Amino acid sequence: MASSRLGARGQCLCLLKMRGFLLLKLLATVLAVLLFCEFLIYYLVIFRCSWPELKTPEAAGPLGAPKAPEPVLRAMFLADTHLLGAVRGHWLDKLRREWQMERAFQTALWLLQPEVVFILGDIFDEGKWSSPEAWADDVGRFWKVFRHPPCVQLRAVAGNHDIGFHYHFVMVNSVALEGDGCDICSRAEAELLEISHWLNCSREEHRPRGCGDRQQLPASAPILLQHFPLYRRNDANCSGEDAAPPDEKYTPFKERYDVLSREVSRKLLWWLRPRLVLSGHTHSACEVQHGAGVLEVSVPSFSWRNRNNPSFIMGSITPMDYALAKCYLPREDMVLTTYGVAAGCLMLITLIPTGLVSVPFHFGHRVLRKFKTM
Repeated sequence: MASSRLGARGQCLCLLKMRGFLLLKLLATVLAVLLFCEFLIYYLVIFRCSWPELKTPEAAGPLGAPKAPEPVLRAMFLADTHLLGAVRGHWLDKLRREWQMERAFQTALWLLQPEVVFILGDIFDEGKWSSPEAWADDVGRFWKVFRHPPCVQLRAVAGNHDIGFHYHFVMVNSVALEGDGCDICSRAEAELLEISHWLNCSREEHRPRGCGDRQQLPASAPILLQHFPLYRRNDANCSGEDAAPPDEKYTPFKERYDVLSREVSRKLLWWLRPRLVLSGHTHSACEVQHGAGVLEVSVPSFSWRNRNNPSFIMGSITPMDYALAKCYLPREDMVLTTYGVAAGCLMLITLIPTGLVSVPFHFGHRVLRKFKTM
């Protein structure tokens, strides 16, 4: 009797140890998958990105000595973050998307160390109808997601009913460029004309009349930053893995809704004479050559809510030159596939000790043996 009781007790202890070991394996697997999919994957993907190199030939300095290289500004450009609000944003969707953008942004800051970050509009999803309380909450969440050290400057195009300078950039609130004479539009157009005059005074070797004692800007063409793209018919000529889907490429764009009007686009190119234009709004990538060889780059959305493969643009910029590169973020389908494979492995780890999956394996083994003997 005593020996049988000891045997039963030993079997119970052995079973408890097996279950405890199984639980530890399950817990370790879950934690490893979460750590990879929600943290490490951002480092593994963004680590592959690097700042583009400028190919400007070296100029000669005084007495034929090599001229000191111009300082290069490292700038990040991202667009259409669409932080969800209190009206349309489900709490789980909001939590998920903001965590993804926070991890991607903070990882990019740590690995790439840009000097300035520009967000090209549509920062919030419900700014048009948010209450003051909801707006204050949205702004607080924005600064949490896009927090940055003092050595990094962050500039957002949308939300400013003005036009401002930053280094060699002109930031335009393109929402105010409807051209219908509204108060905001009139102010924006007047400021654009003022900046155009300022740029022209700085471009001329001999300052024309009317420039006065105005501070002279660097003798370089500006880079235009705005939310709405300049006018183009559609995205038919756009290519790349993050371009618009084939069924959307040939859909005509509506002026003043999808893109700026022809008239406003011509004015911006004529008044500012930019060397590069960066815009957002379409959520897809595109490169367009405008008159006089001005390149416009449409920056894809930074949010996984809008794209399976978000990205941002990295720019190495000097007063006379620039180089751009794109940095892709982790694909959401890859993350979901990883979770699916992990879930299947967890099921196998759980079911194999119970013997519930042994029948299919034995059946397959018998089929294979029978096939070999034929």
